[in-house]
Amino acid sequence: MSPNGRRRKWVARSLGLILLLALAAGGIYTITRRSKDAAVSIPSEEVRLGEFVDYVEMRGEIRVRSSTVVSAPYNAGDLQILKLARSGSEVKKGDVVVEFDPSTLQRNADQFRSTLKQVEAEIAKANAQQRLAEEQIKTEEMSAQFAVERARLDASTGDVVPAIENEKNALALDKAEHKLKELDSKKASRRVGTEADLAGIIRKQEKAKADLEQAERNMAALTLRSPMDGVITLLPNSRARTNYLSGGTPIFKEGDRAYAGASIAEIPDLATIQANAPVTEVDRGRVQPGQPVILNIEAVPDKEHKGKVSEISPLAKLDYSGYPVTKNFDLTVQLENPDPRLRPGMTAGFRVEVERVPGSIVIPAGAVFEKGGQTVVYVLSDGAYRGRPVTVARRGIGRVMVSRGLKPGERIALKDPTLEQQK
Repeated sequence: MSPNGRRRKWVARSLGLILLLALAAGGIYTITRRSKDAAVSIPSEEVRLGEFVDYVEMRGEIRVRSSTVVSAPYNAGDLQILKLARSGSEVKKGDVVVEFDPSTLQRNADQFRSTLKQVEAEIAKANAQQRLAEEQIKTEEMSAQFAVERARLDASTGDVVPAIENEKNALALDKAEHKLKELDSKKASRRVGTEADLAGIIRKQEKAKADLEQAERNMAALTLRSPMDGVITLLPNSRARTNYLSGGTPIFKEGDRAYAGASIAEIPDLATIQANAPVTEVDRGRVQPGQPVILNIEAVPDKEHKGKVSEISPLAKLDYSGYPVTKNFDLTVQLENPDPRLRPGMTAGFRVEVERVPGSIVIPAGAVFEKGGQTVVYVLSDGAYRGRPVTVARRGIGRVMVSRGLKPGERIALKDPTLEQQK
């Protein structure tokens, strides 16, 4: 080959090598650029020292410690609800809660009132007869007294009249005095009889009055009023037919019949409002009285409600709502500044703060991944994310505490960057 041919071949090889190096450099730049672009597009968070807070979550409801039950009256006969306050309505002290049909008791009261009037008429008649008898006896007594006085006057003339006439006058005086004594005995006997008859009538009057007063009390008891300010909660009617579709016993309503002493409604004392929830056996050892609680109440979602654990039942109760049967402990939370919109029966989510560790490295739980049997996070270094094993000391709700493998100031990926690169 001539010198010129070898030179041209060497130049061509040199140009090819330069072109190949240029293409390789462009590919490396493109890969690095893409890696940096991918690192920039992945959401991240800077590692900081903070406070790790661990919670125990559960669900419960709002309740009250005390309430007043409005019950149907006793000894009121047949009871049918005529008017009834709506469940959930607010009432003031003295407002009507339940009103029963008074028709039967009204008839009884009218009958007792009529009986009382008849007895009072008998008493008036007996008194009139007694007064008439007394006037008659008084007239007879006056006549007898006058006869005694006249006989005494005639008997005092014994010295001037014959002996036979004097004997007649003495007999007349003895007869007049004897008649006066008979009238006294008759008066006393008649008074005793009249008083006995009158006493019997008075007893009838007292019974009629007692019956009427009892009927009026029973009628007054047919209107049940609220003893306090509060919210009405109607109770189930145990004698009503169970609704198998809804799976529950219907509450009292207008037109229902109630037995004596039946609990119709309940008025909770809102000043004693609290929250209750079941605690599982697993979490029982972690929850203690005095721990702060945050409640999210579904019916009042615009704020978080705060409180503290006030009591945990020492004995467990069996929970048959699922299978297998579990054991739960009743937890009571005392609310801080209860919202006036809270009502018994509202469902609430509980977050009980069981542990607080200050000065810890706390990162989102979504930044921790399981790779090859190791717990790793992806740390940003030189524009790319690189996996690094870490040690997780605590796991909480949405956050984890890392004891080894991270330093404050480092930036970690909140998504798996290997998956993002594959995309």
